[in-house]
Amino acid sequence: MSSAIPFDEIQRWTFDAALPLWAEAGYDLQSQRFVEKLDYSGEPIDAGFHRTRVTGRQTYVFSHAAILGWEQGMTLSAEGARQLDELYLGPDKGWPRTTDREGAVLDGTPDLYDLAFVLFGYAWRHKAARDQESRAGMHRAMDFIDTHLRAENGFWHELPPEGWRLQNPHMHLLEASLVSYEATGETRFLATARELVTLFRDKLFDGATLAEYFDADWNRAEGRDGQLVEPGHQLEWAWILVQYGKLTGEDTVALAEGLVRFAETHGVDPQTGRTMQVVLDDGAAVDAGARTWPNTERIKAHLALFEATGQDPRAAVAVSSRLLLDQYLNTPIPGLWLERFTAEGEPDADDVPASTLYHVFLAFTEVLRLQEKIEALGR
Repeated sequence: MSSAIPFDEIQRWTFDAALPLWAEAGYDLQSQRFVEKLDYSGEPIDAGFHRTRVTGRQTYVFSHAAILGWEQGMTLSAEGARQLDELYLGPDKGWPRTTDREGAVLDGTPDLYDLAFVLFGYAWRHKAARDQESRAGMHRAMDFIDTHLRAENGFWHELPPEGWRLQNPHMHLLEASLVSYEATGETRFLATARELVTLFRDKLFDGATLAEYFDADWNRAEGRDGQLVEPGHQLEWAWILVQYGKLTGEDTVALAEGLVRFAETHGVDPQTGRTMQVVLDDGAAVDAGARTWPNTERIKAHLALFEATGQDPRAAVAVSSRLLLDQYLNTPIPGLWLERFTAEGEPDADDVPASTLYHVFLAFTEVLRLQEKIEALGR
């Protein structure tokens, strides 16, 4: 596999293929909603539901694209914010998990994961438009989270809370809080981010592994559930923690390095370069298959450490970028992807979920943002 980062291919796939395709096929004119998934001919699939998290993620994608100068981005960014506004059920109910094509609620459960992407979408919309409506949306989302989902330590993952407590929604709330603070400078969002980083240091991370499931007091879940580790989440946390450090001046490098070290040692297949889905906290593979998104998070983690420490990211970024372009994104219709491969390297996907665009777009725009500095390493 080539050791060169394919900057030109990344640029073309992102701006010439993916954005135009998802701007057209990824938006349903009849329902005036972003679609849930496409088939491999680029046609929308009626999933029977729309997830709020997808609306937040697509609002992010098109807002960020607008900031980067993509012409249609601002219109679609506004469209995403409109959808988020219409999904709001009021201060006591927040935003639903899912609705139908007409907007009727299918699952009204308040879900921290979904709400984090509502906040994230509004925050990026505000970065792009600097409008008061998106700022108000950010505060509505944060008001609901603070009022209804706050627990003694951290937040509940849903209402009413069922099952183990989850780290993943807290990670995305941290991500959204940081963008909200960056967009507005309001300390409310920074305070939430500090709280979540403290939770990470004190409860979620043991210096090597980040568990997925916890009991009500943030002890790792009993049995095998408490041993499960997702390398992609370790890498994603590393990138977010470095962003936190950049905004606050706090040193989060050792945390990020610890996360990446375990993921690289136990979570990346040395033969294929794929970032595996699930391992145990002793490194044993549980699911050696790989979806698209963990490979994008590997790119982001190494770019984050490059910015924080100067560590050369080229080997890992080149391998994961080449892997994505040659296998996951190598589809007959440019701008689509194969969502998952088995441990044996066989495609294992029936459709193209819109939710994944957020991962690929963010990773690839980070590569392009740092292109000049990376290329300077070879001079």
